[in-house]
Amino acid sequence: MNPVFSRLLVVILAWPLLVWGEENAPRLRPSFDASQRAWLEDHRQLRVGLLMQAPWALYDRRLQRLSGANVELMGRLLQGMGVEPVWVRFADQAELDGAVRRGEVDLAPGLVQTPRGLRLWLYSGPYMRVPHLVVGERRDTSVVDLERLERSDVLAVRESSPAFDYLRKNYGNLQLQPVTSERSALTRLLRQEVGYAVLDEARLSLLLREPQFSALSIVGDIGLPQLLRIASRRDQPLLAQIVEQTLQTLPAGEIERLRARWLPLKYPQVSDSLAFWRSVSLMLLVVVMAVVAIMLHLRQQRRSLERQLLEARLALSRREAAEQALRLAQFSIDHSTVGILWVNWDSHVRYANQAAEAMLGYASGALVERPLQALEPSLSMDRWLSLWKLARAGEQALPGFESDCRRADGGSLPVDVSLSFLRFDQAEYLVVFLSDVTERRRARAALQESEARLKGIAGNVPGLVFRLERAAVEQPVVFAYISEASAELVGYPAAELQRADRGIRSLVHPDDQLSYRKSQDAALAGDSDWQWQGRILTRHGQLRWADIKATARRLGEGRVVWDGIVWDITENKQVELELGESRARLRELSAHLESVREEEKARIAREVHDELGQVLTVLKLETAMCELACAGQVAELDQRLQSIKRLIAQLFQLVRDVATALRPPILDAGIASAIEWQVRRFEARTQIPCLVEVPEQVPKLSDGKAIGLFRILQEALTNVMRHAGAHSVQVRLSLEGDELCLWVSDDGKGFAVEQRKPGQSFGLVGMQERVLMLGGQLSIDSRPGEGTTLCVRVVVSEEEVA
Repeated sequence: MNPVFSRLLVVILAWPLLVWGEENAPRLRPSFDASQRAWLEDHRQLRVGLLMQAPWALYDRRLQRLSGANVELMGRLLQGMGVEPVWVRFADQAELDGAVRRGEVDLAPGLVQTPRGLRLWLYSGPYMRVPHLVVGERRDTSVVDLERLERSDVLAVRESSPAFDYLRKNYGNLQLQPVTSERSALTRLLRQEVGYAVLDEARLSLLLREPQFSALSIVGDIGLPQLLRIASRRDQPLLAQIVEQTLQTLPAGEIERLRARWLPLKYPQVSDSLAFWRSVSLMLLVVVMAVVAIMLHLRQQRRSLERQLLEARLALSRREAAEQALRLAQFSIDHSTVGILWVNWDSHVRYANQAAEAMLGYASGALVERPLQALEPSLSMDRWLSLWKLARAGEQALPGFESDCRRADGGSLPVDVSLSFLRFDQAEYLVVFLSDVTERRRARAALQESEARLKGIAGNVPGLVFRLERAAVEQPVVFAYISEASAELVGYPAAELQRADRGIRSLVHPDDQLSYRKSQDAALAGDSDWQWQGRILTRHGQLRWADIKATARRLGEGRVVWDGIVWDITENKQVELELGESRARLRELSAHLESVREEEKARIAREVHDELGQVLTVLKLETAMCELACAGQVAELDQRLQSIKRLIAQLFQLVRDVATALRPPILDAGIASAIEWQVRRFEARTQIPCLVEVPEQVPKLSDGKAIGLFRILQEALTNVMRHAGAHSVQVRLSLEGDELCLWVSDDGKGFAVEQRKPGQSFGLVGMQERVLMLGGQLSIDSRPGEGTTLCVRVVVSEEEVA
């Protein structure tokens, strides 16, 4: 059998005996030298300072006895030293430090070494490690990583504690909530006011015994352990040596048993698995143990080989990846669009990438060891050294500049030069970055030429060209450009109009300011096109009419520009105003003529009705007298008299028709009655069913408005009869606010209103003119095959309503 396997089998079989021997072996006493023994003989009692903090030191008033982890530890140590303890209790570290200054204390257990404490104490090696733990609710078994916690995860930590200072300095991503005590931290955790709490292991072992905190568990470690030491007086170095030797003779499991007794927190430690294997090993047979040991050894050997093979493969893959990355980096540098030169302090090139060689027209490697002045003649040695000193002093990139480099063929190459100081492999370099700006110069020249051309065109346009700009949504709108034609148009130079307190708004006539502001504010608020016409005042007080048209363009990120022009339309506006006045006078004349015509019609109707009516009445009476006198005498005469009577009756009807056509008497009864009468006549004459709706109370209109509405209704019904081919007609008169509305609708064939040519329908033109003379509005809604609706709106004055 393999000797290694034999030794392993012996260890496994002897393990229970070794464990029993470790737990029951007599405790070793330290071996002191003569000076140490003499010192102990002189000091049979040592004063031990205890910080009364559970679970380290507790005092039972009923039994008058001290207990705790530090009390038990010091009892074992002083027993090994052969001296008796004199316990001195203190409430906090400040009282203990004051006592050692006064020489009232010899030893103190459970202290943490600090720079301030080294002035008072001599510390032993650490005998116990007390970690600071992260506590949370029992959700899962995952461990909390402080680096991955978010700002919303709040940690409760006792204020003015080492853990609080450590977390604040090392974890900027954490949101810390200081508390006054560890109990307060766990209470806030239970109330879900915080996500986690940080406590040291000692305080946590006590608090977790309470039922109210039983639902909490340890979810992590902050990485700040407290290393507990035994401190002795600084003026007794021999005592410190004795304590250190005695501490080293303690059995290996003594501290762990103290921890298990006074800090009972369960961790998945190796000792648990060892205890399990100890108990199992006592029950297993020797053969099974040997087989298991052999299998474990073989598995360990195989895993070790597999691990080594995996590590070799990983190392190889890392090396290949590094080489590939190096090749990619070199390829990227060589094929970069930026030329890179590494230049030494003597201005000689030490390295040049392929892009720099291609830019300057040199062969591969031809730029190395070439002075930089050969590439940039203006870069003399003095200038180079000054740039070197500036870059080396600041160790940062210097501001770039534009220059012309000399190519290998003697030509010139415009480049953008930037410098950066670099230390590499114990050497110092200035890295020169060259960017070809040939296209940029061409674009700049083209832009300058384009701007000059634009200014030339704008200066010759017979108007004021401008641009409004808004950099962002919340930024004000400013005039970025105003052409020089402003001086000719309004008398002000462009620079003065571009001031924030001037602009085009300052030129607008006071009476037109409101319309100008409304149109401009609407365009700016909706980022839409801007159009306005109004009056402006020149520098010399002259009144001019201006037409402003601007097109909006959105450039992204809230930036909008309006490109526009201000035209001088004074002459056109004057012609337009004169034409409007002429039309208004013509319309007034037409209205006057129409009024005279209606009055003449009314006069003629009265004369026809009165004069002809009287003559016909006399004629009828004379005929009746003849009939009475000659009745039955001559048959032919009776026939003639009957014919004359019929002609007189026809003349009576003709006179009534002519008088009614000239001015219907029904108008004297009101517009509602006249409309209803006219519609019924139309229905009787055309046999087209008509529906009439008129209100019971209609304000009394002036004679002109009543006649106008009546004539419009007559013309509308005439159009229905001639052109619509309707099966029914609806007429409605209504009072809407201060307007009287007349609606005429039919279900005829209709027509396309937008395709109606001027002069095509004189009936519609006549109605439109009548409505304009009445100061009203006419609207026509019609579609082919869907009938026609005509609406007339006439304003009723207050006198008429009253």
